[in-house]
Amino acid sequence: MPPAVGGGLAGSELRPRRGRCGSQAARAVGPDVATEATARSPKRPAPSSRRFEAPGRWALLALVTLMSFATRFHRLDQPPHICWDETHFGKMGSYYINRTFFFDVHPPLGKMLIGLAGYLSGYDGTFLFQKPGDKYEHHSYLGMRGFCAFLGALLIPFAYLTVLELSQSLPAALLTAALLTFDTGCLTLSQYILLDPILMFFIMAAMLSMVKYNSCANRPFSAPWWLWLSLTGVNLAGALGVKFVGLFIILQVGWNTLSDLWHLFGDLSISMVTVGKHLTARILCLIVLPLALYTATYAVHFMVLNKSGPGDGFFSSAFQARLSGNNLHNASIPEHLAYGSVITVKSARMAVGYLHSHGHLYPEGIGARQQQVTTYLHKDYNNLWIIKKHNTNSDPLDPSLPVEFVRHGDVIRLEHKETSRNLHSHYHEAPLTRKHYQVTGYGINGTGDSNDFWRIEVVNRKFGNRIKVLRSRIRLIHLVTGCVLGSSGKVLPKWAWEQLEVTCTPYLKETLNSIWNVEDHINPKLPNISLDVLQPSFPEIMLEAHMVMIRGNNGLKPKDNEFTSKPWHWPINYQGLRFSGINDTDFRVYLLGNPVVWWLNLLSIALYLLSGSIFAVAAQRGARLPAEVEGLSQVLLQGGGQLLLGWMIHYFPFFLMGRILYFHHYFPAMLFSSMLTGLLWDTLLRLCAWSLASFSLAGHVHALGILSLLLGIAYSFYLFHPLAYGMVGPLAQDPRSPMAGLRWLESWDF
Repeated sequence: MPPAVGGGLAGSELRPRRGRCGSQAARAVGPDVATEATARSPKRPAPSSRRFEAPGRWALLALVTLMSFATRFHRLDQPPHICWDETHFGKMGSYYINRTFFFDVHPPLGKMLIGLAGYLSGYDGTFLFQKPGDKYEHHSYLGMRGFCAFLGALLIPFAYLTVLELSQSLPAALLTAALLTFDTGCLTLSQYILLDPILMFFIMAAMLSMVKYNSCANRPFSAPWWLWLSLTGVNLAGALGVKFVGLFIILQVGWNTLSDLWHLFGDLSISMVTVGKHLTARILCLIVLPLALYTATYAVHFMVLNKSGPGDGFFSSAFQARLSGNNLHNASIPEHLAYGSVITVKSARMAVGYLHSHGHLYPEGIGARQQQVTTYLHKDYNNLWIIKKHNTNSDPLDPSLPVEFVRHGDVIRLEHKETSRNLHSHYHEAPLTRKHYQVTGYGINGTGDSNDFWRIEVVNRKFGNRIKVLRSRIRLIHLVTGCVLGSSGKVLPKWAWEQLEVTCTPYLKETLNSIWNVEDHINPKLPNISLDVLQPSFPEIMLEAHMVMIRGNNGLKPKDNEFTSKPWHWPINYQGLRFSGINDTDFRVYLLGNPVVWWLNLLSIALYLLSGSIFAVAAQRGARLPAEVEGLSQVLLQGGGQLLLGWMIHYFPFFLMGRILYFHHYFPAMLFSSMLTGLLWDTLLRLCAWSLASFSLAGHVHALGILSLLLGIAYSFYLFHPLAYGMVGPLAQDPRSPMAGLRWLESWDF
């Protein structure tokens, strides 16, 4: 075999690695092919060179790691103001430090780690994180940025080691490391207080752990095998604990595990007892351990966030009763609803909130121009209603009158406390939901008409029963139209302050949209009971939290003037995302992938599909390939197949999602496409060198090819690095700009 095939920058053939665990590449090739390839190589490393091979590998890993940390920590303090989503995740880190409960659509681990990093680095949690552009001034923010940069820097050595394990080729690993080190997009995401570097850290760590325990397949149940299998489970829990898209790496590991078990089941040399042990080990390490750790993060989350905060209204009344400072915590309120009580009415549907009204009217052309009625997620005086009899205006709180309880089947009026208008419906169509009726506030000082009358019903209770605070699930039936009060969950336009639509639906089917409960309850004529008995258990809290997060994810919509994107935009690097600054006087940071890296990755996916298909067809037809080509084809198909699968799993599901999407969602998939690029080009150059073996310069083809790619990637980073490290001065359209001539696509807005 020519030196370029077995040597190059790697200086090694496709041979089994020495050590306790065999290499995955060697197992993929097979012992006979690997031995034959080694025997036919005319230039095998001398014993003296082998002595230096391991130190050389460690030195190269150290160099890769050093470059990664140098690029991620360079100018980490710039800009000294909030950039993009730092306003969210920095604020949430502050909430953990202050132990204030909040709501977010993502699981808690990433924000907890950000808060811990801030706390350990001296940040006191007092910065408000109000909006992008606000200066940090004397507040300590570098600890949180540094933590994210640290995890972002580890992505490169992790990717390097993963490709090295899959291909047993140092040039492939080095090329992968260069692609990620010199990508401006990965660099930008790693330098700010965001969840992305934390998520990608756990994804890459899980991938590395998986290929490592695969490489120990020839020594099952050994200490290294257990170590890497357990670490895979730990990292799966970490990925899912940061964002729900961590499910994608769980799918990949699950597919790898099922494939592995299927092959073990088909190996007749292994007893069924041993197969059972393998199955048990994977259940323990890849299911039980991740679930235990994932549950533990929520236990810590709920234990730390024990004070009332801005997220209370997203959760049920019983959930809120456990939060210190909430008006329901350690509260004592009347148990049964009575006429004259001042109440708040909360939807049973997660993340919908309280029945709400305010002094603003529906705009012209939106049903009757009467007072708006909505649902609102936060505590507010405009959530208060007075419950009254439908046929009298006497004051139920008059001490001379007896207490009269509200019962299932009663006809009532709900008078808005702040505006004295009644809850009202009529045959006008609702603002957003067709065939539903509009709900308004109507009347003057509680005096309206018969369209203000509602029959209150307790779900699954008999006629005549009293209505209990918090525990009774009620429905309000409009007496005239027969419709049911509910919330569609749709977000109203700015004229309603983007609160949620309330309608009266003529469809009487019982759904969470039309079920409510009474939360706050004030009535001085009634005795109070403690709400402690209503606090939910931990499993109930965790289930509710997940339902609220899932609903919140599905309801995400873009902010004003915010660029969103479509999944097909991402691989072609069609459009970036502005992190900071908009004009020539601002410090501008623009999230955009290095176009040379991204377009090379896109080309590589196409080339891989072509070359992989050729080799797969040849293998299926029983074509007899030379030993060198056979070995390289197995690395390409099996190692590259793992990486292509990772790219597909982390990319294509976004086409099915209904929520709003952003450019940064592609970066986990980009990690896999970069690893595939490194492995593919190393393999293609080795094949090219093998095919040119009769020419005198053939031995240098592989080395020159890898070196050319490395230099090209490094030079492209030199050109585009201001996107990540910041630009000041003229915009790219101006010839005086440092980015002049580099705006290769009109959609790039830097």
